[in-house]
Amino acid sequence: SSPSLCQPEREAMFHRGPGLNLTSGQYTAPFAGYYTFSTTLHIARREPRRRRQGCRGSRLRVLICVQSCCQHNSHLESVSQLESSGDLFTISVTGTLYLQAGQYASVFVDNTAGSPLTVQSGSDFSAVLLGV
Repeated sequence: SSPSLCQPEREAMFHRGPGLNLTSGQYTAPFAGYYTFSTTLHIARREPRRRRQGCRGSRLRVLICVQSCCQHNSHLESVSQLESSGDLFTISVTGTLYLQAGQYASVFVDNTAGSPLTVQSGSDFSAVLLGV
């Protein structure tokens, strides 16, 4: 007999460990150590295309920050130029940060484009303890 393909019954089946708070969007480190973080955001522009101004220099920054401090060596960052013709963007950030027990990390989006953006379903955020 061949193995059956396991289909998850609900999204929460992929939530493992006590650190992720789905309400606040923060991952709190249960232990001090090095964590690898990853996020992939699917972002849609909500403004109709005909109302947009072709603003050069418009960019989208996605950051994973420790304790909401997005400075110095306490964050991971990815920057993407926004094309004036696009309606949907995908941007990813992956890297390693050191967290003390009880510190949290969360995702921030810095939108310099001026047009409203929406994070779409299918986006993700994960953290894995690599070692202490």
